[in-house]
Parts: sequence; C-alpha cells; structure tokens
Amino acid sequence: MASIELMGVHCNYSIQGEGQAVVLLHGWGQNMQMMQAIQNHLAKDFKVFNLDFPGFGQSSMPLTAWGVFDYAEFIHELLKANHVENPILIGHSFGCRVAICYTSKYPVKKMVLTGAAGLRSTPTRTQELKSKSYKIGKKLVQMTGSKTLEESLKNHFGSEDYKNTSGILREIFVKVVNEDLIDYLDKFDCPVLLVWGDKDEATPLWMGKIMEEKMKNAGLAIFEGDDHYAYFHQAARFNLVLDAFFVKDKGTQA
Repeated sequence: MASIELMGVHCNYSIQGEGQAVVLLHGWGQNMQMMQAIQNHLAKDFKVFNLDFPGFGQSSMPLTAWGVFDYAEFIHELLKANHVENPILIGHSFGCRVAICYTSKYPVKKMVLTGAAGLRSTPTRTQELKSKSYKIGKKLVQMTGSKTLEESLKNHFGSEDYKNTSGILREIFVKVVNEDLIDYLDKFDCPVLLVWGDKDEATPLWMGKIMEEKMKNAGLAIFEGDDHYAYFHQAARFNLVLDAFFVKDKGTQA
C-alpha cells in the first residue's frame, strides 16, 4: 500500500506487478476493494494501480467541489508522479466518467468501461412530476427561511447517492451528475471495450449502445441477466474478457 499528497489531497493506492501500466477507477461511493479481484488477476502480466478516489475509502476529501475533469487531472498527476504515460484505464460507473475525461486530454493505450456513467437521460413522466413537485416545494420552503426544512426537502426528493452524501462531497455529486460527456466520446481513437449488464438500471444498456456508436474504436460486450455490477458479480468472466482484450499488451512497458 502507498500514499501520496496531490492537489491538496492525501491519496491511498496500491501497485502490483510489472509491465504496461493499468489503472483501476472504481465507482461512486465505493473504494479500491471493489476492483481488487481485477488487480489480483492482472498483476501477473501488468503493473496495476488501484486507488481510492479523493473523498472515498482512505483518501481524503478535496478541499473544493471538484468536477469530473478535476478527478481526471488528479489521475494524471498521480501517474506523472509514478512516471507513467499511455496507460490502460479500467473504470466502473463514475470511474468511467473520469476515464473518458482523462482520455479526451491525454494519450491512453486502451480503455475498458463497465456500466459507464456520463450520459444524461430524457426524464420520464414520473421524474418530471417529481422535479416539478420539488421546485414548488422549494419555493414554499424558501419563503419560511428555514434551512432545516430546505435540507429535509432535498433529502426527500434526492437520489440515494445524494442522500448518502453531505458537505463538499454532496456538492461534488451534484456537479458530477450534471456533466454530460456525450460531446467527448469522439475525442479519442484508442480501442475501447464496453461491458454492460442488460438489466442495468443505473446506467441502462442504451447508454452503452450510444457510447459504442459515438466512440471511434469501441465494441460492446453484454452480460445477459446482470445489472450495474455485472463486472463484480461475474468477476471470473469479466477477467477472461480482459485477458482476450489485452492479449497483445502483456509484457510491454508503459
């Protein structure tokens, strides 16, 4: 296990193996443990970086409300400190947002995105009604001047991820989910493997299909009958897919 101070943040991370650098980027509200099986599997052929994103696990909180590109810049600084260029990136959900932003700015050899977040969906009728109710309630509460009632209203209408955050992390969450990355999907031409559970409700399969269409060099693998955590539930299968995608990269240096 290692640690480093970058951009005002203490980062907890680990490195296993030698060879081409692979960077694992976990999802929102998670930590490096969710990616541990991937690190253990790939370490025999690659130099694998596994980290707790700032604000999660044992890494400290950013001092200000970061957006996705701030997290991408943090990864760049971490890799620069470890003398790594042209990495392979593997991300899940929020980690995919960071991977897309990173790859739109810096050279990347390959990228694997599973249950990738980053696209905004058209609100359903229920979501539209919920939004209107929140806006009406917000105006009424603001008339009372009660911060307690205002916070209670936000918690009532907010998503589970929103409810589970507070302070700067909540500000970060709001900033992150409002960043639509569709215009960045064609900003790179490295090979991209998309892995999706067809029962994913957090990032539905249609998002994966759009990413495959918009990216210049992408392919989509579907794990039937699985959800947003298909890569974790079917870890052995996911690792076999990685082996096939990385077959020509083993033994090379970053």
